[in-house]
Parts: sequence; C-alpha cells; structure tokens
Amino acid sequence: MASRWAKVLGAGAVIVAIGAGIAWALTKPDPHPESYWAGLGEPDLASGEQLFWAGGCASCHAAAGAQGDALKVLSGGRALPTAFGTFHIPNISPDAQAGIGNWTLAEFGNAMTRGVGPDGEHLYPSFPYGSYARLSAGDINDLFGYLKTLPASSNVAPPHELQFPYSIRLAVGGWKYLYFNDRPRVQLASADEKVRRGQFLVEGPGHCGECHTPRDALGGFQPDRWLAGGPNPEGRGSIPNITPGSEDMGSWSEGDIVSYLETGFTPDFDSVGGSMVEVQQNVAHLPKSDLEAIAAYLKAVPAR
Repeated sequence: MASRWAKVLGAGAVIVAIGAGIAWALTKPDPHPESYWAGLGEPDLASGEQLFWAGGCASCHAAAGAQGDALKVLSGGRALPTAFGTFHIPNISPDAQAGIGNWTLAEFGNAMTRGVGPDGEHLYPSFPYGSYARLSAGDINDLFGYLKTLPASSNVAPPHELQFPYSIRLAVGGWKYLYFNDRPRVQLASADEKVRRGQFLVEGPGHCGECHTPRDALGGFQPDRWLAGGPNPEGRGSIPNITPGSEDMGSWSEGDIVSYLETGFTPDFDSVGGSMVEVQQNVAHLPKSDLEAIAAYLKAVPAR
C-alpha cells in the first residue's frame, strides 16, 4: 500500500512540475531577439519628437504642473493611484543612474513594446506597453534617439506600493497571456490611408484606449467596449465615450474633433478639462494631418 501511495504522489509531483513548466513557458518574459533591434541606423529625431508628443510622455514622466521646456525634463515621481495599488512613475531622462541613460536600444524597445525591463523582468501594465506594442522598431529607434537629447534629471522615483498578490511581478506574465497582443483593437471596414494612420496613432502611441475603454476585474480591456468610456482607472470620476455612439461626441464632425484637439475647445465653446488637458496640449504639437487622421478613425470605429 505504501508503495502504491508513493507512486501516486510521485506521479502527482510530476504532473505539477509539468504544469508549472507549461505555465512558465506561456507566461515568462518574452523580449524581442537582439536581431530585431539591429541595423536601424541613425534615428530620425523629428519623427521621434512627434512620437514623444503623440505618446504623451510628458503627461506622466514630467513633474506635475510642468510647462514649456520643463515638459521635456522626464524626472518621473508622480503617483498613479489605481485599484491595484499606487504606482510611482519612473525617471526616463538620460541620467545614467536615475534614468535610462545607460539603457541600450534593445532594453528600451523591449520595455516599450514587450513590457520587459532591462533585467528581464515583467513590467506592470500601468505603463501602457499594451498600446506601445504597435510601434515598429524604427519608431522606437526614433523615439529613443529623441529622448537622449532631452535634459537629464537625478530624481529617483519611489518604489511602487502594491498589496499582495499584485506585488508578485511574476503574475504579470499571466495577465499578459490573457490580454497582451499587438493586433488591431477593432477591424475597420475602411482601407483609407488616413483612417489607418489614425488607427495607428489612437491604438498605438496615443494609447487612448488606456483611459477610454472599460476594464474587467483583472484590469484588461473589455474588447467589445472599445473607446466606450467608463470609470476612471485612477478612481476619480468617469472617462467619456468617444465612439460615434456617444451622446456628446457622437454628433461631432471630423472638423469638430480636429478643432478640439488643436484648441481645447468643444463645438459648443466649452473647454477641455481634467486629465484631458495635458493630452490635448500634447497632441496639439502634431501636424494637422495627424489630427485629421485621428478624427477620421474616431468616426470609423464601431458605435458603442
């Protein structure tokens, strides 16, 4: 009998080990191979600056209330309260110790598009790599090159304040398995080049869905509610629906959207408010053709 139970326990241990191995294989950090980042040449700094503004880097990484040139000092340190705990936004200035001055292009690119840190660790998706995954290797090269031209800051951000089990970084691999991909968020009927450009800007660097799409209990997007609005992920108020089915923006023309992004004023002469103030100020730096592309995409997505 003892021998039988030993065999059963041994078989159980093997099954557990196999299951653990499969789970690790499915959820381990998965950076791009080094070859993915090779041979990209000199970065296009003008393109990098446009991606900087489209991506809203200053909105999170510059000091609260920063204006003008201070927006380009990416010292980090802001607190980002969420239902999972408080995240502290890191310094991404070119400082060699406090920032990313010693990072390689591959380390930066894998953080941006794969959610993998320089030590091979999973990054928390409070950093919107789920959206930035849509940037190409060339885009990343341009953005990284531009960031290296900005002022360095020695500010050291405090560590995240997360409760168990959210403090277990390995668990992020499970979250990625469920939610992380670089596929289009919606399938569009239009093949218009302007709409496709807008899709890239909104779903990729603009990461609009990070606020405007409701999430489930694990913090993943509800895919059938893309851009339909919902509770503010930071816990204060709500974020509006920006699809054609919105009671407010649904009636806006493409020109109205472009004007709003350019000036911060709605068609009825109200002004932008809340966290959207910084977003609008960022995207106002983009060429008008990109604002028109964003507007065209927002009118082409499914109404919710």
